[in-house]
Amino acid sequence: MTAANSSFPGAWRAALALGPSRPFLTYYDDHTGERVELSYTTFDNWVAKTANLIQDDLALGSGDEIAILLPTHWQTPIWLLACWTAGVVASVGEDPAAAERAAAVVAGPDRLEEARACKGERIALALRPLGAPFPSVPEGFTDYAALAPAQPDVFAPYSPVTADTPALVADGGSWTQGELVRDAAEAAARWNLSAASRVLTGCAYDSRPEIRAALTSELAVGASLVLCRNVDPSRLPGRMASEKVNARVASLAGGTAGAGGQENGTAEGTLGVLPVE
Repeated sequence: MTAANSSFPGAWRAALALGPSRPFLTYYDDHTGERVELSYTTFDNWVAKTANLIQDDLALGSGDEIAILLPTHWQTPIWLLACWTAGVVASVGEDPAAAERAAAVVAGPDRLEEARACKGERIALALRPLGAPFPSVPEGFTDYAALAPAQPDVFAPYSPVTADTPALVADGGSWTQGELVRDAAEAAARWNLSAASRVLTGCAYDSRPEIRAALTSELAVGASLVLCRNVDPSRLPGRMASEKVNARVASLAGGTAGAGGQENGTAEGTLGVLPVE
C-alpha cells in the first residue's frame, strides 16, 4: 500500500489503470437466468453514478452511515465501493439497530420491512434483470433504478477521502479506509492473487471476512470476480471452465463458501481464497 492508494478511491484507480476493458464482475443467477458482465470501466461508471447519488441527492458525507441490506447480487459491491468513494460509512450484517441508526438505508425486496426502521432516506433496489425498476415503488422508498441513470458519470468528492476516513461497520467492529485497504493488500499477497486471478464466490457481503475475500482483496491487485447466486450445481463445472475461474472463495475451516451462496463461517479469518485445482 502506498500513499497514493491508501484509500479506496486511490486503490480503485490503480486497479482500473491496469486495463479498463477487463472484466471486473461477472454475475450469474440460475433462478432468473441472468448473466451480467461488468468491465472495470462499466463498474466504475456505476460507482460514480451511485457516489454522486449519495453525495448530492442524499446529501451524505464523511462520518454518515448507510445501512446496506442487500443479498448476493451484482449491485451490492457497487454500493459498497460507492460509499467508500463518497467517504461514507457502509454498515452491513444483521445488527437490528443498523437501519434505525443510519442516515440512509439501501434495501432489496426481501428486507424492506427491516429498512423501514430508518428515519432518513430509504432507497429500494428491485434487483430485477437488467437493473429494471420496480413495477410499483414500495411506499416510503425511492427506487434506485429511477435515480441512478440521471447521475453524472464522473465523481468528485466535496471533501478528500483519506486513509483515516471511516469506512465500514460490521461484525460488531468498525474500520477506516486505510485499515481495510492494508488488510486487503495483505490478504491478496497471502492468497497469491494477481491481476490474472478469476475468483468464484457466492458471498453476500454482509461481514468483513466476506468483503475481504470477495471484493477488496481482488480490487487490491486488479483481479476479477465471478459472483453466483441460486446456483444450479450441474451448471457449475461448465461455468467455471467457460469463465476461466482459477480461484474460489472458501471456508478455511474446511467447508466451501463459494458459488452455492451458503457461506460456512464468517468470523474473522475463516474465509479465504484458494486456487482451483
